[in-house]
Amino acid sequence: MEIPLHLITYASFLVFLTAVVARYLKIQNYPINLRWEIYPVPHEGKRAAYGGSRLEELNWWTKTHKASKATELKFMIPEMILLKGLWDHNRKLWYTSFPFHFGLYLVVAFLFLVLVGAILEVAGIAVGSGAGGFGAFLSAITVVVGGAGIILTLLGSLGLFYMRMTDSDMKPYTNFSHFFNLLFIVVALAVTLVAWVSVDGDFSMARNYMASLITFDLGVSAGSTAHSVAILLLSLLVAYIPLTHMSHFFVKWFTWHKIRWDDEPNVKGGRIETMIEKALESPVSWSATHIRADGKKNWVDIATEEIEK
Repeated sequence: MEIPLHLITYASFLVFLTAVVARYLKIQNYPINLRWEIYPVPHEGKRAAYGGSRLEELNWWTKTHKASKATELKFMIPEMILLKGLWDHNRKLWYTSFPFHFGLYLVVAFLFLVLVGAILEVAGIAVGSGAGGFGAFLSAITVVVGGAGIILTLLGSLGLFYMRMTDSDMKPYTNFSHFFNLLFIVVALAVTLVAWVSVDGDFSMARNYMASLITFDLGVSAGSTAHSVAILLLSLLVAYIPLTHMSHFFVKWFTWHKIRWDDEPNVKGGRIETMIEKALESPVSWSATHIRADGKKNWVDIATEEIEK
């Protein structure tokens, strides 16, 4: 069974990378968004503190604007890691959403630590509680991060599942896919928890399997039935996530930089002018009677046609 399991894991990572790249390119080539242009914008640096912007400068559109990455990160890091916006605006959802998301971050960190441990073992450096030195430390931190990530994500998933079932504010925005996604995560991590507690307390089996992936040694056993099932479910979950709305883990970047914070000037012959011209050529099929769209006329036609009296 080990050879097919290895192939499933390889295929899952390939699907993940392909889906992420494809979705990124698709979004990157979307028509221009309707920009918010609501200040303060974090990349304005010190000006952001009082809601200022580049518009304060004389002939601002003729000057090169240097965005402040530091103030962007000052906003992004608390939002991505601590879900600050959710804490400020929907506290009751934060209590289940935060452990879910933070737990997933820890699971990703755990997989990275397992990878590092596997690379060291392939290089001949022992990793484990009896290894001593850095090998023992890496093993210990892997157990702490992995255990915390699995438990937090499980608790968050169950909490979100319950809220979507019972909270009247969330029901209008909930469908079958939300329950299926959460249930998939719960089952995958529950089996992983069982494998960890019962047969792989220090994740040595996980490192061994990761090492076999690195060296393409397809004959290496996963270690136990529980461990094999956990690897199978986690591999499928990795492939599945970017194919669903859960891919918002990177789509947020577009929301911030292309909609909320985009203040690039529209200059003659520039990139934005080209995108606007292309968008104006799109056919309009709105049902609003005052638009008088028929699915054939584009925005230019509608904006320039005579108004019936």
